[in-house]
Amino acid sequence: MVQWIQGTVVDNIHWTENLYSLKIDADVDTFIAGQFTSLALEIDGERIDRPYSFLSAPGQNPLEFFFYTATNGVLSNAMLELQAGDPIWLKKKPIGFFTLATIPDSRDLWLFGTGTGIAPFFSILKTQEPWERFEKVILAHGVRANADLRYQELIENIQSDHGDRFEFKAFVTREDVPGAYRGRIPAAIIDGTLESNCGINLSPENSQIMLCGNPDMVTETVEALEKRGFKKNLPRTPGQVTAEYYW
Repeated sequence: MVQWIQGTVVDNIHWTENLYSLKIDADVDTFIAGQFTSLALEIDGERIDRPYSFLSAPGQNPLEFFFYTATNGVLSNAMLELQAGDPIWLKKKPIGFFTLATIPDSRDLWLFGTGTGIAPFFSILKTQEPWERFEKVILAHGVRANADLRYQELIENIQSDHGDRFEFKAFVTREDVPGAYRGRIPAAIIDGTLESNCGINLSPENSQIMLCGNPDMVTETVEALEKRGFKKNLPRTPGQVTAEYYW
């Protein structure tokens, strides 16, 4: 039986009109970086819940989550109004297999995320495991506008800690932003500009790839990679591409 616990909002950071992060004090079970839990509020006499990945690292307190308010998102719009001290429900037991424990060893780790789907990658990058297992880690973040590129200070800290073993690439679709690609992640893979810019080749022999975010990005990227000989990473048939839809 699912066990719900009540947490307390510590902070609600409004990045833009529709983009925000919640920091929550709650006694959830120990989780693995990349996993998720469900958050819920009582709305009109009904408990409305939805799964969200941890952005915080295991053991980090308070817990942190990253949100975008969907047009018809009853829960995401309600959580936008939460203030410090407000209660919120969480499932006590985190779940999910989008973790490095499911990823075979390789030379390079590529992390492709769109919007708030970048959250589990930040959780993973805050741990030691990727730096112990991979020579190079490349994080690509696709967004609509420059204002959606959040957590740049965290990215700079990761860069400072790991130097040339870490590379960050931003993709912005609706405006020109200095230092960012104008376009989408799948297109940059198909035409080779991502690899050219990074100076590293994507290859089944040397690359493990994790995808999280917009279903269109995930589907198109998987298709592009499969044409180049990559295979989906499944429990009984290990491959190079591990995907999670986050929408």
